[in-house]
Amino acid sequence: MSLKVPTMAEMLANGETADVLFWVGCAGSFDDRAKKITKAVVKILNHCNVKFAVLGTEESCSGDPAKRAGNEFTFQMQAMMNIQVLNGYEVKKIVTACPHCFNTLKNEYPELGGEYEVVHHTQLIQDLINTGKLALEGNQTFKGKKITFHDPCYLGRANDVYEAPRTLIEKLDVELVEMKRCKTTGLCCGAGGAQMFKEAEKGNKEINIERTEDALETNSSIIATGCPFCNTMMTDGIKHAEKESEIQVLDVAELIANAADL
Repeated sequence: MSLKVPTMAEMLANGETADVLFWVGCAGSFDDRAKKITKAVVKILNHCNVKFAVLGTEESCSGDPAKRAGNEFTFQMQAMMNIQVLNGYEVKKIVTACPHCFNTLKNEYPELGGEYEVVHHTQLIQDLINTGKLALEGNQTFKGKKITFHDPCYLGRANDVYEAPRTLIEKLDVELVEMKRCKTTGLCCGAGGAQMFKEAEKGNKEINIERTEDALETNSSIIATGCPFCNTMMTDGIKHAEKESEIQVLDVAELIANAADL
C-alpha cells in the first residue's frame, strides 16, 4: 500500500485545505525506528480518509529539547519560526505522535502567538473509532496477549491523558496489565527533559533499566508506549535484559495499524 502524505504547500497550491496538520517531529522524521510509528499513523489517517497534511521541509524542531535544557533563547527562536509557518497556513488542528511536541505546541506556543487545538495521536485514533471511521471488531492479531502500557511523562502527568491509549489497547482483545508505577505515579523512561541527548550522571542504575524492570514484572509480551523517546529507552532496556526475542516494544499506533491490517 502506498502512503499518501501531502504537504501543506501542495494542498495550498491545489486550492485545498487540510482538516488536520500531522506534526511529525524530529524523531518521527529522522530516527529509523520512529519512522515506523510515523508510517503507522499515516496508514490510519489514509485508511480513515482524514484530510491531513504535513509541513515537510518547512517543519523545524518544536524547541522542546532546547527549552528543557535551559536554552530559552533557542526555544523561542524555533517556536517563533514554526508559529509563523503554522499561522501562514491558518492551521487550526494539529496531531502529533510525540508527547514532547504535543506538550510544547499545546501549552507553550500560545503565549508566543500560536493558538491551535493540539491532540496526541492516541486521542485522534480513539475519536476515529468512536465516530465509526475505524473498525477493530473481530481482530485477532493480538488476541489474548498480555500488554503493559508505559505512560509518557508529557502525555500522562503533564497533560492528564491516561485513558485514550488504554482504551485503544483494550479494543485489541488483550489483557492490559498495569505496572506497579503507572498513571499519576508513573516513572519516567529516562529520556525526558533533554536527558536523551546527554551522558548519564553518576549513579548505580540507568533510569530506563529501572523502568524496564517494572515492565518485566508484569510478564507482558508487549510493552506499548505512545512516545518515540520512551520507545527507544524501553527497547534499550529490553536489549540490556536480553529479552528481545520474547518482548516487543510497540507504539499504540503500530498496534492499531497491525490489528486493522493496514
